[in-house]
Amino acid sequence: MNINLLRNFAQHSKICPKIVYNITIYETPCISNNARHNSTLSTIFKTCLSSQTTEFLKLPKRCYCQESGPPAPSQKLPPLMNFPLVVWPSLFQSLKNLIFTTFIIKPYFDVEFSLQDFVQGSKKAVEVISHHLSNGQHLEGLVTPDIIPTLQDTVSNMSLSQREMIPINVNDIYFSFPYQVGIMFSNDDSKAQKRFVEITMVYHVLRGLSTMRSHGQEPPLNAGMLPEYQDKISICNYRFIREYTKDKDSGWIVNLLNHFRPIDDVEE
Repeated sequence: MNINLLRNFAQHSKICPKIVYNITIYETPCISNNARHNSTLSTIFKTCLSSQTTEFLKLPKRCYCQESGPPAPSQKLPPLMNFPLVVWPSLFQSLKNLIFTTFIIKPYFDVEFSLQDFVQGSKKAVEVISHHLSNGQHLEGLVTPDIIPTLQDTVSNMSLSQREMIPINVNDIYFSFPYQVGIMFSNDDSKAQKRFVEITMVYHVLRGLSTMRSHGQEPPLNAGMLPEYQDKISICNYRFIREYTKDKDSGWIVNLLNHFRPIDDVEE
């Protein structure tokens, strides 16, 4: 073996420390059987260890791992009002709604009433009210006066990113249904008995759905289970009320509302 060649390699090779380490650990005696050569090799490796290994240990070290830590938690949307959250329809309520609309509201309150038309019109109301809420605009005429202070106080304590979750695009609503239809009567000092109809609506919203559809795309049926969609899904509960007292013309107005995201309950 050419000792000078080996000595030159050991002095200039960047992997010298690794060679020394491996030989030290495994004590491989296969380089030479000659004692003189072994002694020379020992000197070479000691020189290499004292010079380049020291420089090697001074190099900055980096630690690598597959994950850099848990992802930052998404901003949660606080409830707008203290209102029980409704997500899915109820079979019992649906049957009750059908009876009320068919046999009471339509023949005795409003012959032109159509629950289907109401649902479609209510979506536009949700769009307008949600944008007014997010932008801090007036709510008079859109919601009952008694809930305006509560809504304004809640929104004023939200961060900018939370307020950006509130506005709803009517074309982003992919599922909606009337959860409960109620009929109320009120007796007071007036001669005419006051009559009211309340309808609680539920809207499932996928933010960006209208943009997806404009590009010919449809979300998968299990979108709610996929991480890339969960952060974009929200549910809105709006309760509308209208007075049907005789000789009094009144329009629909919201007296309770809430926005929430299912993912926020999962993260808790």
